[in-house]
Amino acid sequence: METSFKRLLSLVLLMTLPAAVEAQFTYTTNNGTITITKYTGSGGAVTIPNSTNGLPVTSIGTNAFYQSTTLTSVTIGTNVASIGDWAFYGCTSLTSVTMPNSVISIGDDAFSDCTSLISVTIPNSVTSIGNYAFFSCPGLSEVTLGSGVTSIGNIAFGSCIRLSGIYFPTNAPSADTTVFNGDMFATVYYLPGIAGWGASYAGRPTAVWRPRVNTSDANFGVRANQFGFNITWASGKVVVVEASTSLVNPVWSPVRTNTLNDGSSYFSDPQWSSHTRRFYRLRWP
Repeated sequence: METSFKRLLSLVLLMTLPAAVEAQFTYTTNNGTITITKYTGSGGAVTIPNSTNGLPVTSIGTNAFYQSTTLTSVTIGTNVASIGDWAFYGCTSLTSVTMPNSVISIGDDAFSDCTSLISVTIPNSVTSIGNYAFFSCPGLSEVTLGSGVTSIGNIAFGSCIRLSGIYFPTNAPSADTTVFNGDMFATVYYLPGIAGWGASYAGRPTAVWRPRVNTSDANFGVRANQFGFNITWASGKVVVVEASTSLVNPVWSPVRTNTLNDGSSYFSDPQWSSHTRRFYRLRWP
Protein backbone atom coordinates (compact mmCIF):
# COMPACT_ATOMS: atom_id res chain seq x y z
CA MET A 1 0.00 0.00 0.00
CA GLU A 2 2.77 2.45 0.93
CA THR A 3 4.67 1.72 -2.30
CA SER A 4 1.54 2.26 -4.38
CA PHE A 5 0.87 5.56 -2.60
CA LYS A 6 4.41 6.80 -3.35
CA ARG A 7 4.02 5.87 -7.01
CA LEU A 8 0.68 7.67 -7.17
CA LEU A 9 2.19 10.76 -5.51
CA SER A 10 5.08 10.78 -7.99
CA LEU A 11 2.63 10.48 -10.87
CA VAL A 12 0.57 13.41 -9.57
CA LEU A 13 3.70 15.57 -9.26
CA LEU A 14 4.81 14.73 -12.79
CA MET A 15 1.37 15.61 -14.11
CA THR A 16 1.12 18.95 -12.31
CA LEU A 17 4.56 20.39 -13.07
CA PRO A 18 3.88 21.15 -16.77
CA ALA A 19 0.56 22.75 -15.82
CA ALA A 20 2.39 25.11 -13.45
CA VAL A 21 4.69 26.14 -16.29
CA GLU A 22 1.80 26.61 -18.70
CA ALA A 23 0.08 28.85 -16.18
CA GLN A 24 2.93 31.32 -16.63
CA PHE A 25 3.18 31.30 -20.44
CA THR A 26 1.42 30.57 -23.69
CA TYR A 27 3.61 29.14 -26.42
CA THR A 28 3.82 27.55 -29.85
CA THR A 29 5.76 24.51 -30.99
CA ASN A 30 7.74 24.21 -34.19
CA ASN A 31 10.03 21.36 -35.26
CA GLY A 32 10.18 20.02 -31.73
CA THR A 33 11.03 23.34 -30.05
CA ILE A 34 9.02 25.89 -28.10
CA THR A 35 8.63 29.63 -28.56
CA ILE A 36 7.10 31.60 -25.70
CA THR A 37 4.45 33.85 -27.20
CA LYS A 38 2.93 35.51 -24.13
CA TYR A 39 3.69 35.84 -20.45
CA THR A 40 0.52 35.33 -18.41
CA GLY A 41 1.92 35.34 -14.87
CA SER A 42 1.49 37.89 -12.11
CA GLY A 43 5.00 39.35 -12.10
CA GLY A 44 7.84 39.30 -9.59
CA ALA A 45 10.88 37.12 -10.24
CA VAL A 46 10.38 34.81 -13.23
CA THR A 47 12.44 31.88 -14.51
CA ILE A 48 11.97 30.83 -18.11
CA PRO A 49 12.29 27.03 -18.12
CA ASN A 50 14.88 25.09 -20.09
CA SER A 51 12.07 22.92 -21.43
CA THR A 52 8.41 22.09 -20.95
CA ASN A 53 6.43 18.99 -21.91
CA GLY A 54 9.74 17.43 -22.93
CA LEU A 55 10.53 20.09 -25.54
CA PRO A 56 13.31 22.70 -25.28
CA VAL A 57 12.33 26.37 -24.94
CA THR A 58 14.50 27.95 -27.63
CA SER A 59 12.93 31.35 -28.26
CA ILE A 60 11.24 34.26 -26.53
CA GLY A 61 8.83 35.58 -29.12
CA THR A 62 7.92 39.07 -30.28
CA ASN A 63 6.09 41.05 -27.56
CA ALA A 64 6.17 38.02 -25.22
CA PHE A 65 6.58 40.12 -22.05
CA TYR A 66 5.43 43.42 -23.56
CA GLN A 67 4.69 45.96 -20.80
CA SER A 68 4.64 43.37 -18.02
CA THR A 69 5.03 46.18 -15.51
CA THR A 70 5.10 43.95 -12.39
CA LEU A 71 8.03 41.85 -13.62
CA THR A 72 11.07 42.45 -11.38
CA SER A 73 13.71 39.96 -12.59
CA VAL A 74 14.11 37.33 -15.29
CA THR A 75 16.35 34.27 -15.48
CA ILE A 76 16.35 32.86 -19.00
CA GLY A 77 16.57 29.11 -19.58
CA THR A 78 19.71 27.55 -21.01
CA ASN A 79 18.15 26.48 -24.33
CA VAL A 80 16.97 29.93 -25.38
CA ALA A 81 18.81 31.11 -28.51
CA SER A 82 16.85 34.23 -29.46
CA ILE A 83 15.11 37.07 -27.67
CA GLY A 84 12.54 38.52 -30.05
CA ASP A 85 11.70 42.08 -31.02
CA TRP A 86 9.91 44.02 -28.26
CA ALA A 87 10.12 40.94 -26.04
CA PHE A 88 10.53 42.87 -22.77
CA TYR A 89 9.53 46.32 -23.97
CA GLY A 90 8.16 48.56 -21.21
CA CYS A 91 8.83 46.20 -18.29
CA THR A 92 9.26 49.19 -16.03
CA SER A 93 9.91 47.25 -12.79
CA LEU A 94 12.53 44.93 -14.30
CA THR A 95 15.82 45.43 -12.43
CA SER A 96 17.86 42.47 -13.67
CA VAL A 97 17.99 39.90 -16.44
CA THR A 98 20.21 36.80 -16.47
CA MET A 99 21.01 35.49 -19.94
CA PRO A 100 22.61 32.07 -20.47
CA ASN A 101 25.47 31.30 -22.82
CA SER A 102 22.99 29.98 -25.39
CA VAL A 103 21.44 33.28 -26.50
CA ILE A 104 22.67 34.26 -29.96
CA SER A 105 20.56 37.28 -30.85
CA ILE A 106 18.77 40.09 -29.00
CA GLY A 107 16.02 41.61 -31.14
CA ASP A 108 15.02 45.19 -31.93
CA ASP A 109 13.62 47.07 -28.92
CA ALA A 110 13.91 43.88 -26.87
CA PHE A 111 14.49 45.78 -23.60
CA SER A 112 13.45 49.31 -24.57
CA ASP A 113 11.85 51.40 -21.81
CA CYS A 114 12.92 49.01 -19.05
CA THR A 115 13.35 52.04 -16.83
CA SER A 116 14.50 50.17 -13.70
CA LEU A 117 17.16 48.01 -15.34
CA ILE A 118 20.47 48.64 -13.54
CA SER A 119 23.15 46.59 -15.28
CA VAL A 120 23.38 44.09 -18.12
CA THR A 121 25.86 41.34 -18.93
CA ILE A 122 25.72 40.07 -22.50
CA PRO A 123 26.98 36.45 -22.70
CA ASN A 124 29.75 35.38 -25.08
CA SER A 125 27.28 33.47 -27.27
CA VAL A 126 25.47 36.63 -28.42
CA THR A 127 26.56 37.80 -31.86
CA SER A 128 24.07 40.58 -32.59
CA ILE A 129 22.23 43.23 -30.59
CA GLY A 130 19.28 44.76 -32.41
CA ASN A 131 18.29 48.35 -33.10
CA TYR A 132 17.03 50.17 -30.00
CA ALA A 133 17.58 46.96 -27.98
CA PHE A 134 18.15 48.84 -24.70
CA PHE A 135 16.87 52.24 -25.74
CA SER A 136 15.59 54.57 -23.01
CA CYS A 137 16.72 52.60 -19.96
CA PRO A 138 17.53 55.58 -17.72
CA GLY A 139 18.56 53.43 -14.74
CA LEU A 140 21.14 51.45 -16.70
CA SER A 141 24.63 52.28 -15.45
CA GLU A 142 26.88 49.46 -16.72
CA VAL A 143 26.93 47.09 -19.69
CA THR A 144 29.42 44.25 -20.12
CA LEU A 145 29.60 42.83 -23.64
CA GLY A 146 30.47 39.23 -24.46
CA SER A 147 33.34 38.23 -26.71
CA GLY A 148 31.03 37.01 -29.49
CA VAL A 149 29.28 40.30 -30.29
CA THR A 150 30.03 41.35 -33.88
CA SER A 151 27.34 43.96 -34.48
CA ILE A 152 25.36 46.45 -32.40
CA GLY A 153 22.26 48.04 -33.92
CA ASN A 154 21.37 51.69 -34.28
CA ILE A 155 20.66 53.54 -31.03
CA ALA A 156 20.90 50.20 -29.20
CA PHE A 157 21.83 51.94 -25.93
CA GLY A 158 20.51 55.41 -26.74
CA SER A 159 18.98 57.63 -24.05
CA CYS A 160 20.46 55.58 -21.21
CA ILE A 161 21.29 58.79 -19.39
CA ARG A 162 23.04 57.16 -16.40
CA LEU A 163 25.17 54.82 -18.48
CA SER A 164 28.76 55.35 -17.37
CA GLY A 165 30.68 52.24 -18.47
CA ILE A 166 30.49 49.86 -21.44
CA TYR A 167 33.02 47.04 -21.19
CA PHE A 168 34.39 45.10 -24.20
CA PRO A 169 36.61 41.99 -23.80
CA THR A 170 37.63 41.78 -27.47
CA ASN A 171 37.92 43.82 -30.66
CA ALA A 172 35.43 46.57 -31.43
CA PRO A 173 32.25 45.19 -33.05
CA SER A 174 30.51 46.92 -35.95
CA ALA A 175 28.51 49.96 -34.80
CA ASP A 176 27.67 53.47 -35.98
CA THR A 177 27.74 56.73 -34.08
CA THR A 178 24.11 56.48 -32.95
CA VAL A 179 24.61 53.50 -30.60
CA PHE A 180 25.05 55.68 -27.50
CA ASN A 181 22.98 58.71 -28.52
CA GLY A 182 22.29 60.89 -25.50
CA ASP A 183 24.62 58.96 -23.17
CA MET A 184 26.70 61.96 -22.19
CA PHE A 185 28.59 60.25 -19.33
CA ALA A 186 29.39 56.95 -21.04
CA THR A 187 32.95 55.70 -21.50
CA VAL A 188 33.83 52.63 -23.55
CA TYR A 189 36.43 50.37 -21.91
CA TYR A 190 38.61 47.76 -23.63
CA LEU A 191 41.09 45.24 -22.25
CA PRO A 192 44.85 45.92 -22.20
CA GLY A 193 46.67 44.59 -25.24
CA ILE A 194 43.63 44.44 -27.50
CA ALA A 195 44.45 46.03 -30.85
CA GLY A 196 42.17 48.11 -33.03
CA TRP A 197 40.78 50.53 -30.48
CA GLY A 198 41.09 54.27 -31.01
CA ALA A 199 40.42 57.30 -28.86
CA SER A 200 36.68 56.96 -29.40
CA TYR A 201 34.11 54.32 -30.33
CA ALA A 202 30.60 54.98 -31.63
CA GLY A 203 30.96 58.60 -30.61
CA ARG A 204 32.06 57.95 -27.01
CA PRO A 205 35.58 58.21 -25.50
CA THR A 206 37.51 55.03 -24.79
CA ALA A 207 39.81 53.96 -21.96
CA VAL A 208 41.73 50.83 -20.96
CA TRP A 209 39.66 48.42 -18.85
CA ARG A 210 41.66 47.45 -15.79
CA PRO A 211 40.66 45.40 -12.72
CA ARG A 212 39.15 47.35 -9.88
CA VAL A 213 38.43 46.98 -6.19
CA ASN A 214 34.83 47.55 -5.15
CA THR A 215 34.98 49.83 -2.12
CA SER A 216 31.27 50.62 -1.91
CA ASP A 217 29.68 47.17 -1.51
CA ALA A 218 29.02 45.14 1.64
CA ASN A 219 32.06 42.89 1.08
CA PHE A 220 34.59 45.69 1.56
CA GLY A 221 36.18 45.68 5.02
CA VAL A 222 36.54 43.20 7.87
CA ARG A 223 34.46 40.02 7.61
CA ALA A 224 35.02 36.85 9.68
CA ASN A 225 38.06 38.57 11.21
CA GLN A 226 39.71 39.03 7.82
CA PHE A 227 40.02 42.15 5.71
CA GLY A 228 38.73 41.68 2.18
CA PHE A 229 37.12 43.10 -0.91
CA ASN A 230 35.62 42.15 -4.27
CA ILE A 231 37.73 42.43 -7.42
CA THR A 232 35.89 42.87 -10.72
CA TRP A 233 37.21 42.60 -14.27
CA ALA A 234 36.63 40.49 -17.36
CA SER A 235 35.51 36.92 -16.74
CA GLY A 236 38.34 34.39 -16.58
CA LYS A 237 41.08 36.94 -15.99
CA VAL A 238 43.74 36.37 -13.32
CA VAL A 239 44.67 39.09 -10.81
CA VAL A 240 47.37 38.93 -8.14
CA VAL A 241 46.85 40.92 -4.94
CA GLU A 242 50.11 42.21 -3.48
CA ALA A 243 50.65 43.85 -0.09
CA SER A 244 53.20 46.16 1.50
CA THR A 245 53.52 47.62 4.99
CA SER A 246 54.76 50.98 3.67
CA LEU A 247 54.35 53.25 0.68
CA VAL A 248 57.81 54.75 1.22
CA ASN A 249 60.23 52.48 -0.64
CA PRO A 250 57.59 49.71 -0.58
CA VAL A 251 58.35 46.02 -0.81
CA TRP A 252 55.38 44.35 -2.48
CA SER A 253 54.71 40.69 -1.72
CA PRO A 254 52.05 38.52 -3.40
CA VAL A 255 49.22 37.55 -1.05
CA ARG A 256 46.88 35.62 -3.32
CA THR A 257 46.23 34.86 -6.99
CA ASN A 258 42.58 35.33 -7.92
CA THR A 259 40.74 33.93 -10.94
CA LEU A 260 37.72 36.06 -11.77
CA ASN A 261 35.01 33.52 -12.52
CA ASP A 262 31.96 35.32 -13.91
CA GLY A 263 33.90 38.56 -13.76
CA SER A 264 34.52 38.83 -10.02
CA SER A 265 36.44 37.30 -7.14
CA TYR A 266 36.43 37.90 -3.39
CA PHE A 267 39.85 38.46 -1.80
CA SER A 268 40.55 38.24 1.91
CA ASP A 269 43.80 38.61 3.85
CA PRO A 270 44.07 36.34 6.91
CA GLN A 271 47.28 38.14 8.00
CA TRP A 272 45.90 41.66 8.00
CA SER A 273 45.74 41.93 11.81
CA SER A 274 49.43 40.98 12.14
CA HIS A 275 50.48 44.36 10.73
CA THR A 276 50.10 47.89 12.03
CA ARG A 277 49.28 48.97 8.50
CA ARG A 278 48.83 47.13 5.24
CA PHE A 279 48.59 48.48 1.69
CA TYR A 280 47.34 46.54 -1.32
CA ARG A 281 47.73 46.74 -5.06
CA LEU A 282 46.61 44.63 -8.01
CA ARG A 283 48.91 43.08 -10.58
CA TRP A 284 47.92 41.25 -13.75
CA PRO A 285 49.78 39.77 -16.75
